[in-house]
Amino acid sequence: MSSKFSFLERIRSLAIVSLGGFGVFAAFSIYNENEKFYKQFVLPAVYILQPEQAHNLAVFVNKHSLLPQSSFKDPDALKVKLFGKVLSNPVGIAAGYDKHGEAVKGLEKMGFGFVEVGSVTPAPQPGNKRPRLFRLLDDQAIINRYGFNSEGHERVYKRLADVRFAQQHNGVVGVNLGKNKRSADPAEDYVQGVKTFAHVADYLVVNISSPNTPGLTQLQEKQQLKNLLRKVVAARNKLPAEHKPPILLKLSPDLTSEELQDVVEVVRQKDTHVDGFIVANTTVKRPHTLKSFHYKKEQGGLSGLPLKDASTKMIADVYRLTNGMDIIGVGGIYNGKDAYDKIRAGAKAVQIYTSLVYEGPTVVTKIKQELVELLRADGYKNVTEAVGADVYKRQPKWSF
Repeated sequence: MSSKFSFLERIRSLAIVSLGGFGVFAAFSIYNENEKFYKQFVLPAVYILQPEQAHNLAVFVNKHSLLPQSSFKDPDALKVKLFGKVLSNPVGIAAGYDKHGEAVKGLEKMGFGFVEVGSVTPAPQPGNKRPRLFRLLDDQAIINRYGFNSEGHERVYKRLADVRFAQQHNGVVGVNLGKNKRSADPAEDYVQGVKTFAHVADYLVVNISSPNTPGLTQLQEKQQLKNLLRKVVAARNKLPAEHKPPILLKLSPDLTSEELQDVVEVVRQKDTHVDGFIVANTTVKRPHTLKSFHYKKEQGGLSGLPLKDASTKMIADVYRLTNGMDIIGVGGIYNGKDAYDKIRAGAKAVQIYTSLVYEGPTVVTKIKQELVELLRADGYKNVTEAVGADVYKRQPKWSF
């Protein structure tokens, strides 16, 4: 008995030492933003969970600031002024990740230059039935059909007000506005969003391009867009001067050239003029190059790597058509080169989401580091100088 007991004790001690050793290694790797550790250990473990469970876990981690502060210090080369606010870097988190405004400060610790929460609807709604989120591992992509699941204006406002005022937060936060699925007056939903979030948001996004709410994308049609933006812009303009956030329009990558021109024509008019664009939302198209054949028939918006080139081209089109209006570029950004291509196409800032699923939180620092190197290689002193360089073929003003 004593021999058996001694053997079991040794096994137990070995297990404790091994687990302790791995724990130390894990803590060290997380603290040092070890990309290989995330890819070899963390992400495979996360993929055991259903996609929506994994998403909720990621939000929980950031909500409670369980990851250490990123050690990367943003250099002046990445500083950019966007909608009157100075960002320490142009890399933000896209709407759809922190839907309910729970994880703003945790996301900033990861190194994001700005955070966009939502989409937020006036009344709480559950969104579409599950499953509604799918990983396309072979394509580095995601299909989602969440359908604006939201805790509603009131709860999200209270969280953001607490962060902004009680915690004296100075970071840049945007709020992405949606409409309720059964709304009788979609324009009023967006107007209510403007009135609710105007003094806690640095910018507001009119999201009429999600493919997961019936009839939503039709609001991008010329006459409907006029009617909508006229009311939204008027509501914003009636607010006190210190609480008049910029209004952005988030566009679908599935717009035709003619439809895009119609949108630009609308926003050029004084009473429907917006301050910028987010390009682009998810797509309902399914490229023939998709390798994850069993997901091709799943309804919802496709994001990630397959959207990269289409969104970059659309950014250039919008930049050209609007003579250089401010654009936030989204879609398939996995590294510094992807971000740089969108900046050179006309984006003043960029956002990521899907690459977090496949690269882990270290992707934020990776993008910024590589972006600095690309700027330096091309002779740019600051990222702003590269905005739209490929559209108008501008040469760098600086050399090193």
